Amino acid sequence: MARRKKKDRDEIEASEVEELSEERDYSVRAVERVCLILNLLQESVDGIGLNDVAQTTGLPKSSAFRYLWTLENHRYVERDQDTSLYRLGLGFVGMQSRHLEILRERARPTLENLRDEFGETANLGLLDGDHIIYIDIVESRRGVRLAATRGDREPVHCTALGKAIAAQLPEDRVRRLLNETGLERRTANTVTTVDDFFDELAKVKRLGYAVDDRENEEDGRCVAAPLLGTHLPAAISVSGPSSRFTLQEVKKVAKTLLDVAAGIATNPIPDQRTGPSA
Repeated sequence: MARRKKKDRDEIEASEVEELSEERDYSVRAVERVCLILNLLQESVDGIGLNDVAQTTGLPKSSAFRYLWTLENHRYVERDQDTSLYRLGLGFVGMQSRHLEILRERARPTLENLRDEFGETANLGLLDGDHIIYIDIVESRRGVRLAATRGDREPVHCTALGKAIAAQLPEDRVRRLLNETGLERRTANTVTTVDDFFDELAKVKRLGYAVDDRENEEDGRCVAAPLLGTHLPAAISVSGPSSRFTLQEVKKVAKTLLDVAAGIATNPIPDQRTGPSA
């Protein structure tokens, strides 16, 4: 009887070991597939489709969709509502400090040139969580100027940097962001409804640049352009007192911003493993 119990126990333990081994193998395969998906996204500038993911991983489309849905739920992947293409999400921003530093180094001469050409403060901003953070600032040399401090955080809905970046994000991501932060009224000109904000984003998409017309500060005006192709939700802007930085001047600055932003965007950021090119 004792031998029978020992045999049963041995068989159960062997079965458990086999099940654990199968679970471990399955987990390893799942991790490998996630890595394949993320590598595919990393190599893509414009985004990838569901079919590409399924073909690369060897998964059925339904399974590939579940992987992408899970990654999107954790903000590691974003889906463009218009094109249905997937790209790396904001969950990786905190992991890309080297990329941020390279971007800051490359943008610095442009910011200085903007300051010198227009006499106003030039800024480099990034979406960090649900706010804009100033990565670099080159202040105007004028006695009266509009300038934040590096590291300052501002809302998305009432800043030119925020609107320029938000216009490049999937709509559902923007809605979640606005639900988290609300649309606080900072001045009489602040947009305070979601529908009005999306009207603003439609204008940004049409023009290519965003304007904060006394929406964040009573006497502040700012114009910003997104930095496309950097794999980071970033933008550059020029800001100044509205009494001096007129709307006509804003249009003039916007044309220059679009040109220089395109120059930064088309200068690829090297892989973290290789560092900046010589």
